[in-house]
Amino acid sequence: MKIQRALISVSDKTGILELAKELAAHGVEILSTGGTAKALQAAGIATVEVSKFTGSPEILEGRVKTLHPKIHGGLLYLRGNGEHEEQAKAHGIKPIDLVVVNLYPFEATVAKEGVTLGEAIEQIDIGGPSMIRSASKNYQSVCVVTDPADYAAVIEDLREEGGGTSRKLRERLAIKAFATTSAYDAAIADFLNQEQETCASFRLDLPLEMRLRYGENPHQKAELYGNFSGHFEKLHGKELSYNNILDISAARNLIEEFTKPTVAILKHTNPCGVGTDTDLREAWEKAFSTDKQAPFGGIIICNLPITLPLAKAISEIFSEVIIAPEFESDARSLLQKKKNLRLMRILKPLSQNTRDVRSVIGGLLVQDSDSADIPDLEHKVVTSRPPTKAEIEAMEFGWKVVKHVKSNAIVYASKDRTLGIGAGQMSRVDSSRVAVWKAQEAGLSLKGSAVCSDAFFPFPDGLIAAAKAGATAAIQPGGSVKDAEVIKAADENEVAMVFTGTRHFRH
Repeated sequence: MKIQRALISVSDKTGILELAKELAAHGVEILSTGGTAKALQAAGIATVEVSKFTGSPEILEGRVKTLHPKIHGGLLYLRGNGEHEEQAKAHGIKPIDLVVVNLYPFEATVAKEGVTLGEAIEQIDIGGPSMIRSASKNYQSVCVVTDPADYAAVIEDLREEGGGTSRKLRERLAIKAFATTSAYDAAIADFLNQEQETCASFRLDLPLEMRLRYGENPHQKAELYGNFSGHFEKLHGKELSYNNILDISAARNLIEEFTKPTVAILKHTNPCGVGTDTDLREAWEKAFSTDKQAPFGGIIICNLPITLPLAKAISEIFSEVIIAPEFESDARSLLQKKKNLRLMRILKPLSQNTRDVRSVIGGLLVQDSDSADIPDLEHKVVTSRPPTKAEIEAMEFGWKVVKHVKSNAIVYASKDRTLGIGAGQMSRVDSSRVAVWKAQEAGLSLKGSAVCSDAFFPFPDGLIAAAKAGATAAIQPGGSVKDAEVIKAADENEVAMVFTGTRHFRH
């Protein structure tokens, strides 16, 4: 079906000039609004402003401009339906065969720190979703485009169809358009639920990003939904697996804790070792030395570009994925010699407004992400002896790591590295034993270390075991009915201890 008239109104103007020029070349009349019209006109593309087309001015600061019978009638009337055709003619309604709309950036707005309710409400698009839904309902005759990524497909169709679009493309884009408006409304409802603390409902409507070969195990089907590729770019290696994606996400959350040059190694979403140093090669040695067995087939992440010396060191072991903000060219060339190794580039900072979603039988659990800051430890001391500066630094380092270790979690740390990690045991004492055993296996001394516990020590035995292992400082939330006994045990063993008041369970 040849396109006679197109309406273009976009907040994201990526690629819009190329599409508009192609439409103009096919003799399509272009309608537009506001900033989009100005951008098209500045590029020399003939444009009719919507207010002139409808005969009605934009009013209420632009809130009402496309909500008009000549717009929605032009989108909705059924081509070939005699009654519809007569009514359209009688009311001066001309066909609009293509709508190119993307919505006000509501989600980007509410992701900003300190956004007000009023600012968020101003970014609720009304006319855009209305036009999208009208065009989508009539996709037999009207093409609707909501994503700049689809402009190339529209241009290809215009050329192949002699200035029109195929039914197959219109149908695909209509489905995508309905998904877009649904997700947009869900984002608004979710924000207002949080803002008003009503939480009457929670919606997820995410586009399919990729079908995976299988899930956690080969007999399980799996897909990835959302915008994972907006956060990471795969530079090299075979396709990502379900488990890779889980590990990459966990690694990204962990490395976000550190501002100094840091390397971390993870396996099954648990940290195996973390090290900090101005020399990335040394940071790697500190991380790797924590546990030289577990990293086999693991995930490595760095918060600075991967250098050649670091690449040479990490290439000596088999890894599934290496993640960094960038890879220096010689480092990348070296790592790409391993054809199956995935190299992932970090594209943007993490949002501070993320929420954790977990499936359960019959529903979903939703919570804020665990983004609690480290408190001023000097004012959290509960023992007779306050910690030294080095002990405070060790506690701070270990506290950043322990929140990313599966509960029960114990981490022994110095000021710039992990020394022993115990994860996921049913008893906190057992987690401590695992951490001590790992340190012994690695030949690392725990003398003078800080022991970090994601939750309180329920009894003095865990603290006493840590002191016997060599820890001279302890950091934990506190809150046990046995706190007084644990503090007494710390004093008797000359362990400086702080209570953070914040727990970091991770199930």
